[in-house]
Amino acid sequence: MNKALTAASLILALSTADRLAAADDKPNAKEKCYGVAKAEKNDCASKDGKNSCAGTAKTDRDPNHWVYTPRGLCEKLAGGIKG
Repeated sequence: MNKALTAASLILALSTADRLAAADDKPNAKEKCYGVAKAEKNDCASKDGKNSCAGTAKTDRDPNHWVYTPRGLCEKLAGGIKG
């Protein structure tokens, strides 16, 4: 009985992992999202080339600055522009 339960649990775990992997090849994938960064909280260079470092955005929600967001989130955010 114990071996059968262990085998069934292993089969269930493997099939669940297989389904999750098939659903999303990169579960931790990130994408650039412009227009949602708070002032001084952007991740890197601006789209317009005026700034080349993280943390240089002067205003909230500047459409030239971006932050990494989980894939698919950017389109859900007000003002978010996938980059």
